[in-house]
Amino acid sequence: MADDPVILSFDTATPCCSVALTRGDLRSGVCLAEVSFNAGVTHSRKLLGSIDWLLDQVSMSIADVQAVAVGLGPGSFTGLRIGMATAKGLIFGTDVPLIGLPSLDTIGMRIPTKRLVCATLDARKKELYYALYKPSSDGEMQRISEPAVQSAESLAQNITEPVIMAGDGSRAYHQELAALIGPDVTFMTTEYDYPSAKIGGFLAYDYLQKQDFMDLDSAAPLYVRASDAELSLVRKTA
Repeated sequence: MADDPVILSFDTATPCCSVALTRGDLRSGVCLAEVSFNAGVTHSRKLLGSIDWLLDQVSMSIADVQAVAVGLGPGSFTGLRIGMATAKGLIFGTDVPLIGLPSLDTIGMRIPTKRLVCATLDARKKELYYALYKPSSDGEMQRISEPAVQSAESLAQNITEPVIMAGDGSRAYHQELAALIGPDVTFMTTEYDYPSAKIGGFLAYDYLQKQDFMDLDSAAPLYVRASDAELSLVRKTA
């Protein structure tokens, strides 16, 4: 365990920014240090400072980090761009690999259950970002759908079995989802509202073992839907 590589992980997809230093995987990994803060859209002011503070807490420097993992989204476009730019800046000119993983995975894959899990984030505009998860034959959670965005009504139509809903999207549309899905839905507590950098670090360990890295030049966030500016341009050219 002590020989496992140190992974710096952070997620800026939501107003609640999460940063962690981890060793090992989701089954037996250790979180060396973690911090989260509600920064609104000011992640750029606090993210680097939080990384420096975490490293100082465990008497390490950025040179001790053997991989950087960043939450790809979906979520706040501004937050995602800040997270990706920070990750690239930290490892530019080094051999440290960049690992990217969907932010929803750090919600959906940390719930031990035999049931279907729907991880959500509030996408605003009366929509939710979501992805579905189920346990594999060995009992470990795996994502069974790509991250997508839908209204609560459309999402509920895709749920055909008992489901556990997690994330702040399911909280924002709690009443609608409860009415649409009925008694087969269970809602997780606020502990599961936002992406977790600690869980992201543990998941990133498996990426590291498989050498599943992002190319620094082409790495980009997972936006899922077009930005307001892109939608406006489409309307103007239609």
